[in-house]
Amino acid sequence: MTSAAISEDVVDAIASEMALAVDRAVEWWMSQIDRSLTDPHLTSLGRLTAVREILENYRDLTGKAQLATPRF
Repeated sequence: MTSAAISEDVVDAIASEMALAVDRAVEWWMSQIDRSLTDPHLTSLGRLTAVREILENYRDLTGKAQLATPRF
């Protein structure tokens, strides 16, 4: 019974760390998008292009580059 409690604690700790890492990653990507959308030096088309570049970078880094990128 003790080993089950330890295993459960380990699983909880790992799950907690994973959730924190996912949250940090999402926050980082969202801040990149927010920065692009609020950059006063970019035109509307420039903002769209910047967000598309962020999306392409995400896909490259995650191995999802084979997914089709919509063309506007």
